[in-house]
Amino acid sequence: MMKVSEKAQYKIAISGASETSHCGPNIHELSEQIGREIVKQGGVVITGATTGAPYWAAKGAKEEGGLSIGFSPAASEKEHLKVYRLPTDYFDVIVYTGFNYSGRNLILMRAADAVIVACGRMGTLNEFTIAFEDKKPIGILEGPWATDETIKEMVEQAHRGPGKIVYDPDPKSLVQKVIKLIEEERSS
Repeated sequence: MMKVSEKAQYKIAISGASETSHCGPNIHELSEQIGREIVKQGGVVITGATTGAPYWAAKGAKEEGGLSIGFSPAASEKEHLKVYRLPTDYFDVIVYTGFNYSGRNLILMRAADAVIVACGRMGTLNEFTIAFEDKKPIGILEGPWATDETIKEMVEQAHRGPGKIVYDPDPKSLVQKVIKLIEEERSS
């Protein structure tokens, strides 16, 4: 297990639904597993400093003794808490972007070495398309939700190539595949 004082090698963003009622009963556990696995495999979890799947991934990272960084849509902690009603626990650092959700999404994706996409909706798809356009390594968590199939269809119908995307229903295996993509990119 990597200690917080050690240098993390990978910054992996978690993209997923902030409201998860459509994601099935195990999204909480799967998201926490992703956060823990990122830390175990030498990474830092970065998220949109929000609730739901990203929040649980941050929680998993912290419980594993790792580092968690959030990128908020708000311009200040007060706005983060009062206007957006977003959490502050499980984050070692929160960057207050002041750019609302769309601007925050761009900054979050650009700060990441790779992205793991869990169950999500419009904001998750926005983050996915930014990462895809930026040619980032992307991991898609497969599950009993439509996000993974929607992304497969989008990529196929876009006629822009497969991108650097891996799919897996197992958090540990998915994180391993994403890190392999990062390492391949760094060595090329």
